[in-house]
Amino acid sequence: MPEVVFPLDSQKKFTEQRIVGHNRWHPDIPALVQVKPGDVFRVHCREWFDGAIHNDDSADDILNAPLNQVHVLSGPIAVQGAEPGDLLIVDILDVGPIPQEDSGPLAGQGWGYTGVFATRNGGGFLTEQFPDAYKVIWDFRGQTATSRHIPGVSFTGIVHPGLMGTAPSHELLRTWNAREAALIATDPDRVPPLALPPNPDGAILGNLRGEEFDRVAAEAARTAPPRENGGNQDIKNLTKGSRVFYPVFVEGAKLSMGDLHFSQGDGEITFCGAIEMGGFMDLHVDLIKGGMETYGVSENAIFMPGNVDPRYDQWLAFSGTSVTLDGEQRYLDSHLSYQRACLHAIDYLQKFGYSDIQAYMILGAAPIEGRLSGVVDIPNSCSTVYIPTAIFDFDVRPSATGPHKIDPGQGVPVAKA
Repeated sequence: MPEVVFPLDSQKKFTEQRIVGHNRWHPDIPALVQVKPGDVFRVHCREWFDGAIHNDDSADDILNAPLNQVHVLSGPIAVQGAEPGDLLIVDILDVGPIPQEDSGPLAGQGWGYTGVFATRNGGGFLTEQFPDAYKVIWDFRGQTATSRHIPGVSFTGIVHPGLMGTAPSHELLRTWNAREAALIATDPDRVPPLALPPNPDGAILGNLRGEEFDRVAAEAARTAPPRENGGNQDIKNLTKGSRVFYPVFVEGAKLSMGDLHFSQGDGEITFCGAIEMGGFMDLHVDLIKGGMETYGVSENAIFMPGNVDPRYDQWLAFSGTSVTLDGEQRYLDSHLSYQRACLHAIDYLQKFGYSDIQAYMILGAAPIEGRLSGVVDIPNSCSTVYIPTAIFDFDVRPSATGPHKIDPGQGVPVAKA
């Protein structure tokens, strides 16, 4: 096993660990761990809510989740010799649930969860249709996930980090905060909000204390969105065997990671989506000096996908166009067309006995494929959702005999907003 450079004790909270990570982006958060180019090492990661979500049949914990405290990230990790303008090479050698802990109260100890936030807490991709809080528990057996809340479904996980990235420079951080503040100002009372401004409440900043903590907490960016440094990209193919090339904006690069997923559908459409868990990552790092200029990577990482995707070879695909539910035509709105494709898939799965929220949760957690299939044919963009047929315990394809009817069981726990 590689050396564990960022250990986490499952008996302690994230803020009580020997090395404390962070949940904001800021260049002045100290790197308490240092590695060298060429090193191979292991990092432990805590589930993004640090144990606030429980393995039970209530969604109250999703409704009341401590949103100001996410994401709890392992890092920053400094890479010796990394300088602004370099490319940081990160190889994901292995990634998985919490090692040797197949039962326990933390997500990653043999189980994980998928949630939908209430609209006031951020909602999800389909928040207009699903405005309340919901939760599904998934049990792990090897690489397979099943759920007592969604019968008749099992699938192979495609384990990956939802969030990984380098620290921003002071200039880049100011750019983030200015452009997101301008967006918020266009509709400051919107629910859910258009963006999340810096918020000192709940900030975790490594070993910073006192006035320095207060200064950084007031400036630091929330970790919710993807940005130029990588961040919360939620790319399901960023799995074992992936090589990522991150732009370096500060000395040492200051690499951080977390928000591990056992599985996810393209788009993580349920928002508290995928199958959230804690676990570990085995990484190798190296540098391409001056690589940002050499390869034209001035912002946003590029990557080579991993080689351990589930080998599903038969799919049922649903398409959607950029027309609203009440018939309004929109111009090449790919966001809307993907929503419509997802809603068509949900309508279809309900014919087999699933509730609408059970079908929505399947799309968020199972390794579905989402594609922009047409973005030039005015006025309609076309998006598609591909569902692997083998994840169901019955034949989900259309036939002359009609849909097989399943027993939906106890259903998905809900907490009314």
